[in-house]
Amino acid sequence: MVSALLPVEVEGLMLRRGGRAILGPVSARIEGAGITIVMGPNGAGKSSLLRALHGLERISAGTIRWPLPEPEARQRQAFVFQQPTLLRRSVLDNIAYPLRLRGQSQAEARARAEALAREVGLGAHLSRPAQVLSGGERQKLALARAMILSPDLLFLDEPCANLDPHATRDIEALLMAARDRGTRLIMATHDLGQARRLADEVWFLHQGRLCEATPAHEFFTRARSAEAQAHLRGDLIP
Repeated sequence: MVSALLPVEVEGLMLRRGGRAILGPVSARIEGAGITIVMGPNGAGKSSLLRALHGLERISAGTIRWPLPEPEARQRQAFVFQQPTLLRRSVLDNIAYPLRLRGQSQAEARARAEALAREVGLGAHLSRPAQVLSGGERQKLALARAMILSPDLLFLDEPCANLDPHATRDIEALLMAARDRGTRLIMATHDLGQARRLADEVWFLHQGRLCEATPAHEFFTRARSAEAQAHLRGDLIP
């Protein structure tokens, strides 16, 4: 079932810092189900694009058109950072926190958080301080905290960048499960293998420009842009 939050129309989006354009103009459309993987060399603008779409960066030009009033649209999405910020609370209370912000009782929020913690593999750590978790466990917590409100749209900025293969495999399984439940995912990654495993669609950025937005099977067999072709070959592109 397609979310009421989609489609999202992005037209001419630009970001400038210090008078210099760092992103754009970018025009794209987010629709349907699945996972969009945002790729490109370091400095291409992947994180900036995700932050702009989620409202964490004030755009300098262009428009993002939601099919709902923007305040409601923002309430129906979430963001997972490469380095998650953890509250000085237990694992359980970290996951329950978004529900408490929405006014849910402590008992109800904790019950939902416990169920979700067990689902992501943190059931044995409910009472532990979040700060003592391993890198993979921290990302599981961050993902659970983002998913507890059942967002229609989830942005993820390199969530597996610093994880070992076992933790990466666990996180990817959780992302695919979220996709299968109907959450639309937009995820930046530098990992070509991960992109091949997860992508339904690929956005390729270079020097702040969206060079192409292509179904994954087409991108990995016959990328359209010269920059994407070079990236897939492993060439260094300026």
